[in-house]
Amino acid sequence: MPPSGAREFLRRFNTLYSRVLDVLLILTVAVLLLPVTMQIFARFTELLPRYIWTEELSRFLLIWMIMIGAMIGVREGTHFTVDLFPSLKGRTRAALDIFSGIFVLIFAMVFLVYGWEFTDLAWYRISELAELPLPMIHLAWPVAGATWLLFQGERMWDDLRVLRHGDEEQV
Repeated sequence: MPPSGAREFLRRFNTLYSRVLDVLLILTVAVLLLPVTMQIFARFTELLPRYIWTEELSRFLLIWMIMIGAMIGVREGTHFTVDLFPSLKGRTRAALDIFSGIFVLIFAMVFLVYGWEFTDLAWYRISELAELPLPMIHLAWPVAGATWLLFQGERMWDDLRVLRHGDEEQV
């Protein structure tokens, strides 16, 4: 078990990081509205020219929005979750959560390792239409993997405490 200070530091860091992700998710949705709205008006009216870059920017924002939402979902315990036994509590629930958490950690490592290779392929490239730097979109995968490791690690620490001490020590 990690020392209490390390656990509390991780909890505070993850809470702050989660709040930043919440704000970024709101911003990506808000900014996504602009190019999508421009595309709609350009298709059905003559008020705006048909900008091609709006489609590419929309795609980039959509990818980040999905990845940020997945990161928040792991933090809240709502992503990668299939609850077959909703009535379980205590040590049994913690043991099953740790078992399923191992698979989340494996999946996170895949995203981190192969996502970094994916990003490395695009390091000095730009997108064709909007000339946006491609690493900015490719970074979503390793960032998601690293974030899942952090958030799932915190969840598993809590489950390990329940396994060792029972429900009365649950955080």
